[in-house]
Amino acid sequence: MDFLMSGLAACGACVFTNPLEVVKTRMQLQGELQAPGTYQRHYRNVFHAFITIGKVDGLAALQKGLAPALLYQFLMNGIRLGTYGLAEAGGYLHTAEGTHSPARSAAAGAMAGVMGAYLGSPIYMGMFQALTKIGQKHGLVGLWRGALGGLPRVIVGSSTQLCTFSSTKDLLSQWEIFPPQSWKLALAAAMMSGIAVVLAMAPFDVACTRLYNQPTDAQGKGLMYRGILDALLQTARTEGIFGMYKGIGASYFRLGPHTILSLFFWDQLRSLYYTDTK
Repeated sequence: MDFLMSGLAACGACVFTNPLEVVKTRMQLQGELQAPGTYQRHYRNVFHAFITIGKVDGLAALQKGLAPALLYQFLMNGIRLGTYGLAEAGGYLHTAEGTHSPARSAAAGAMAGVMGAYLGSPIYMGMFQALTKIGQKHGLVGLWRGALGGLPRVIVGSSTQLCTFSSTKDLLSQWEIFPPQSWKLALAAAMMSGIAVVLAMAPFDVACTRLYNQPTDAQGKGLMYRGILDALLQTARTEGIFGMYKGIGASYFRLGPHTILSLFFWDQLRSLYYTDTK
């Protein structure tokens, strides 16, 4: 049941944040490996990107890829949050004295993130017809192209997100700022987690987006980057340190609300379920 609730929570958040994912991806690919000032900027900022995409491609373009995104979120975050929830319910995130352990929380978040992201990687690559084409062209292994490159991003993001959420929630409970089991407690913790995860993931997010979108040769090997480290180094060398944070505004508007909504929905669904089953 933990996996089902986790998947539903992530899908609920995805419906609201998918347009932000579209904007973020387009901004990150803008001026790829070109020095600042040498290319035309189609999108000046997040809001300009929203308006431009809506005008040029139509409003439906802002929900492009929603179906595979929902499937990916249900599978990836269903496994990730479900696994973390089981670890939390089993008491593995606490010390022998019963206090919350940030180190254990971060480790559990990282492991859960790896499991969810690796199993969900084929869905991230595309859906149904795309999966068939990829399988025919590159074989079964092609369905996981870029998966290993994305794992550092997932490890950093998942451990930061879940550790910050659990630690903040535990700290706020100790301070008794909100009533016990209040929805405000989960919301405040999710908001702190949203800020932390965006700062930690932004460089990896840029590199991962470019790895998945780079052209490939006949064997499916990337033509621009050898891996996530190479993508980070090339981006920093060509576009400067700020190139690694390209689209961070869009990243926050996407990852921030998605983190807040998914963790909030997840916490509330689990709270309702465990309250009703007692």
